[in-house]
Amino acid sequence: MRRVVVTEYNPEWKWQFDLAASEIQKVLAEECLAVHHIGSTSIQGMAAKPVIDLMPVVRDIEQIDRFNNELEKLGYVAKGENGLPGRRYFQRGGDERTHHVHVYQEGSVEIMRHLAFRDYLRENPRIAEEYGTLKKKLAKENPCNIEKYIEGKEALVLQIEKRAMGAI
Repeated sequence: MRRVVVTEYNPEWKWQFDLAASEIQKVLAEECLAVHHIGSTSIQGMAAKPVIDLMPVVRDIEQIDRFNNELEKLGYVAKGENGLPGRRYFQRGGDERTHHVHVYQEGSVEIMRHLAFRDYLRENPRIAEEYGTLKKKLAKENPCNIEKYIEGKEALVLQIEKRAMGAI
């Protein structure tokens, strides 16, 4: 069973991202244009589930499946699009999840959305604190129900996303 745990910010998350990004860039080689740290662990000072979210930007999303075996050697499980057309998704850590990898092709609107959300929270620490507080509350209320946790933060996420997209 996957438990919902939200912790205070950990400065090691940056180092964990750097290590994982380097490994992924080596595997994807010339196909990889950039790897961005997204998600709550990329917001300094914000409480988060201790799961590193990486977003590689690639030349051709259709080429990514050919790297599945090499990424599996690094501990990642390929999940295909996993419900989002135009994405390739990988996770590492099983029920004790440590990393999520969201691969998008250059030019995808999803890249802009993720980066705008991250940057908005980085630039607005009060809102990041509000979001982190909500996450801690929801994790405490729903320690064994990730769906309820996600559902509970949906309204605030959409509100922040709307502000973030309006700010660019």
